[in-house]
Amino acid sequence: MIETDQLTRCYGNLTAVDALSIRVEPGQVLGLLGPNGAGKSTAMRMIAGFLIPTSGTARVCGYDVSREPLKAKRALGYLPEGAPSYGEMTVREFLQFIVRMRGLKADAAYRRFDEVVHRLQLEEVLGLGIDTLSKGLRRRVGLAQAILHDPPVLMLDEPTDGLDPNQKHAVRQLIDTMARERTILISTHLLEEVHALCNRVVIIAHGKLLADATPAELEQRSRYHGAVSFSAPGAGMSQEMLGRLPQVASIEVDPLDGRITVFPKTGERILEPVETLLREQGLEVSEIQLERGRLDEVFRQITTQDVDGGRNVNSETAE
Repeated sequence: MIETDQLTRCYGNLTAVDALSIRVEPGQVLGLLGPNGAGKSTAMRMIAGFLIPTSGTARVCGYDVSREPLKAKRALGYLPEGAPSYGEMTVREFLQFIVRMRGLKADAAYRRFDEVVHRLQLEEVLGLGIDTLSKGLRRRVGLAQAILHDPPVLMLDEPTDGLDPNQKHAVRQLIDTMARERTILISTHLLEEVHALCNRVVIIAHGKLLADATPAELEQRSRYHGAVSFSAPGAGMSQEMLGRLPQVASIEVDPLDGRITVFPKTGERILEPVETLLREQGLEVSEIQLERGRLDEVFRQITTQDVDGGRNVNSETAE
């Protein structure tokens, strides 16, 4: 649905996007993850046809963005960062303008306009000027313009950036609903966004592709994957005994709250033996958790390692 092949964009001596090759398959919600300045927005602008690549190609639904731009753009709904629009227009005027620009037929246009306005709960603000809207409402208007022509592919650049928790929740619910019908590429630097929305993640830094995996696969690369953490008054006396378990590699104690984390040896499962030992010691455990892995730790590891010749030298999933 979206494919880039060695996509590159240079600004003088600065390479903003460096030979980026990705494929987004039907039904996927792909998170394009990276620190600020990683090249995420630049890559999306090239895929959307707003920027001409220095080299390489981008395709949407099989259409080359440079050679068949109109066909590619008809298949694409795009929400740029900040949801830019015409502030002097009302919401109704802006969305009607988008309908005309998209060339929707009269009958289909009316039906689609009403459907999208209802879906994004914009009925009460149709007569308001866009400049008067909150950030959350502007995002919803931006999503409305992106889906008015019912595209099979959506690209959303930082869709919840700057929103309060309630606004983020509302926008994420909308994206989750739309993901059942479309292929979606989301650019973000928010790890919580990945957990909430994405079933696949591409990590880039300095314009280079460093990792391509599911969130669960990335979490498995965390040293916390498979670890057991718990809180129990008086558990300090059990640390030595926990360390004697043959499945245990190491133990750490949080200096602030005393929470204990027990790390397994490679390939070992330690939840059951840890629970058994705690019961035998008669400790009252207030909370015990099997760790999935910490995406923030993996993200820092991947994006702060040295990049050598276009590759993250320690990344098993680098491409």
